[in-house]
Amino acid sequence: MAVRTRGSNHRASVAALLGAVGVLAVPAAIVLAQRSKGVALIDAAWGIPVALGLGFLAIGASNLARVRVQRTVGRAGGEGRARAARILGAVAICIAVTAAISVGFYELLLHFEK
Repeated sequence: MAVRTRGSNHRASVAALLGAVGVLAVPAAIVLAQRSKGVALIDAAWGIPVALGLGFLAIGASNLARVRVQRTVGRAGGEGRARAARILGAVAICIAVTAAISVGFYELLLHFEK
């Protein structure tokens, strides 16, 4: 009787990596702005589209990984990583939307301050 080994689902690993980087994009931009003298905190807003894009990419890649798991009837593995990537992608999108709302209100306050 032959022993079956699990295949590798690299899409799930890439999806999880994209989700993790997406979650860390805005906090990393904030830390960079705090530690750099020439960068103001509002300049950390460049992390918002990065987080948003990586979040959507993570969700898309996790869907591809899930399709591979279903097509191979679970032999490809990576179902847990695909689920984690979907969660991390959603968290990255939530962080990006929250940061965008914060920047929007800040700009609105600056507008009415004048």
